[in-house]
Amino acid sequence: MNPEVEDIGPVLVALADPTRRQLLDALADEGEASASRLAERLPVSRQAVVKHLHLLEGAGLVSGGRVGREKLFHVETDSLEASARWMAHLAATWDRRLQALKRHAEGLPNEP
Repeated sequence: MNPEVEDIGPVLVALADPTRRQLLDALADEGEASASRLAERLPVSRQAVVKHLHLLEGAGLVSGGRVGREKLFHVETDSLEASARWMAHLAATWDRRLQALKRHAEGLPNEP
């Protein structure tokens, strides 16, 4: 299996949760934010935000650094881009298969 494909499992798990997607959207809007600031934007507790951020960080979707007493988080795009490339490749593969099936059903020769 392609190593890049294996690396996107945690990303797909992280993105499966709507609250984590909202956190990513909020971080993309803000650029950088603390868990407290993010909790103000979402209908979940600060503790829940911290847990979600930890999972997002483990998946490589966000990273954070200390600024004084706070930890500020921002979006990391490499994992998202790897996932998008895999999904685009998968979509292209299915498009080719469906096109070949359509051509077969219509009695047309397959393209190379």
